[in-house]
Amino acid sequence: MEPAQKDRTPFSDIDALSGQMSEIVLDALTEMGRHPEIQRVRQVAFETLRPAAGQRLLDAGSGSGEVARMLAARVGGTGEVLAVDHSSAVTAAAISRHDGSNVRYSTGDVAALGMPDEHVDGVWCERVLQHVDDADRTIGELVRVTRSGGRICLIDTDWGSLAFDGMPAGLGAVVMAHVSGHFTPKQHDMGRTLRRRLVAAGLRDVTATPVTCLFASPASAAVVLPMVNPRVPVEAWATPPGLRDEWLACVDAAGQSGTFLAVLTIWVVAGTKG
Repeated sequence: MEPAQKDRTPFSDIDALSGQMSEIVLDALTEMGRHPEIQRVRQVAFETLRPAAGQRLLDAGSGSGEVARMLAARVGGTGEVLAVDHSSAVTAAAISRHDGSNVRYSTGDVAALGMPDEHVDGVWCERVLQHVDDADRTIGELVRVTRSGGRICLIDTDWGSLAFDGMPAGLGAVVMAHVSGHFTPKQHDMGRTLRRRLVAAGLRDVTATPVTCLFASPASAAVVLPMVNPRVPVEAWATPPGLRDEWLACVDAAGQSGTFLAVLTIWVVAGTKG
């Protein structure tokens, strides 16, 4: 079976990338985890999930494992975290960074986990559903493996909220029209749909918190937004000749003048299984 996290963005099928792109994406995962705006989103999510000592938690789409290890610190020695990611390369990177905490890493499909019903006390799923073929099916699987009374916390991006300032009017829209589906997933509005999806899945006490990330320099934005990152290889851009260079030159000029701005909303949505 093909993994559920399958689309055309580099993050959706890391194992299929070239060596150069795989290295870029793995580095990007690490850099994003360190970014103050992503850390701010995660702080909201931690407060929403409310991990507690002794719990067994699932990190669905665990990446390089930094969140799984933070969750492990919350559940303590009597709890455990199951970290599942569809990429064997990313799972290997997570294992290589393991800190001895109670985390079990594995490669798997978040839409077909192979776990018993009501196996975990809570679920963390961050920026994964935007890449899957069927988000509702995947959410159904996360609900299935969660015990009654357990919490499910979904964190995802609303790419439709992405906006720039400081560059020529309309140029960003032209660039985005070409890179949509390559740098951003087809399911570009996933973040804003999470609340209704959890309500439809039967969860109760559903909360939804939009966190607007602000990037005041190209260097800061490039950590999260590939369309302003000059390190992304030319061949990865789906733009007409010259457009990439024109856009990046304008981004750099806005950075030099101090007028660059990018904003992006990431949603933190959680509910309790009845």
